[in-house]
This record gives sequence, C-alpha cells and structure tokens, in this order.
Amino acid sequence: MHKNIKTLEEKLGYRFKDKKLIIEALTHKSYKQPYDNERLEFLGDAVLDLVVGEYLFTKFRTSDEGKLSKIRASLVNETGFDKLARALNLGDYILLSNAEDNNGGREKSSLLSNAFEAIMGAIYLEAGLKVVEQIAIRLIEENHEEISLDSLFRDFKTTLQELTQARFGITPEYKVMASRGPDHKKEFEVAVFIEDKEYARASGKSKKIAQQEAARVAVLMLNKEK
Repeated sequence: MHKNIKTLEEKLGYRFKDKKLIIEALTHKSYKQPYDNERLEFLGDAVLDLVVGEYLFTKFRTSDEGKLSKIRASLVNETGFDKLARALNLGDYILLSNAEDNNGGREKSSLLSNAFEAIMGAIYLEAGLKVVEQIAIRLIEENHEEISLDSLFRDFKTTLQELTQARFGITPEYKVMASRGPDHKKEFEVAVFIEDKEYARASGKSKKIAQQEAARVAVLMLNKEK
C-alpha cells in the first residue's frame, strides 16, 4: 500500500475498527488474495443509491420523480464516484498486481469508482446507513459547486451531434471497440468517429455511459480546434 491508511481515514472522517474491512475494500481482484472488493462494491452501490436518493428527495421538495431520477443518475455513476475517489486520492491506497499497476490501474475511472463504492459498503457494514450518508453527502457537496439538473445532467451526445452537424454537416458514429468481464459486470469500450476519424475513446459499465464519456472528450477536442 502506497500510503498509510490513517491518512485516508482522516480524509473520510471515519476510522475503521476492523482494519480487515478497509483492506478488503481497497483490494482489487488482480492482487490475487482469497478476497477482493467486488462484494463490498456491490453493497456500496446499493447503499449509495439509497443515500443519494433520500438526499435529493429532501433537497428538492418540489421536483417530480423524473427530475429526481435524472439528478441521481448524474451523481450515482462511474464518473461521479471517480470524481469523489480522486478527491480522496484513492488510487494511492488501492492494492493492485504489479501488472495492473504498471498498466495505469491507479488512474482507471472504473477501478477508482469501484473502490469508492466498496469503501462505502464497508462503512455501512461497520457503522450503518447514517454514517455512510454523512460521509457520502459531505464528499458530494464538497466536490460539486452546484447540485441541480442544469449543472449535473449534461447530455454530451446531443452536444456533440449539434457541433458536428454545424461544423461538418454529419452526425458522429459510435462503435463498441471491446467488452470485458462477465455478463453481470461488463465494461464496454466505445470510440466516437467523425468523418471516419476516431476522436475519442472511453470505457463504462454500459454502452450508454461509455458513449457519453467518449462524446464529452470529443466535445472538448472540437472546442480546442476552433
């Protein structure tokens, strides 16, 4: 482990009584132990879905179900959890194989997002829902200037389509370049092409997430080319 776990606990504002729990939460499957963080990730995902849902239900008292669902979807996803994981410098603490480490594993959004979910799952097991809620909501509020549909829910595919139609008179094309993992835990790699040129490539837990991330990168590139 690159850094002392106490530093991470200080950033979380929570000290684990059972150190085995946080170690399990930080253990990637490549590390080849009898345990890894996938089960805790599964639990943390469900807990965060509930915690953020309740937070938004209380915060936006006049918003309907559709709007609340969209805001939650913009927070409870790989990109959102990757942002929080990076705020904690989580990549410094994750236990990886040398091969995964050398392959840039500590910077992979999917790996960081999964570890964040696993840590929240571990805190839930040891301290309960209220403690997870306090920690998760504090991190969300500290790392988002504004929490609203306008600021969070960006449809980058639509933005890219508008840009490419205006500039090139065509629409972008998305291609699945690879898919990895078992059926219940697939990760898709998607590339976006404009005039048969690949502009960006991204991965995600669904084709839709990967397309949105690839579109976001392509929008940035096109704006730089102006």
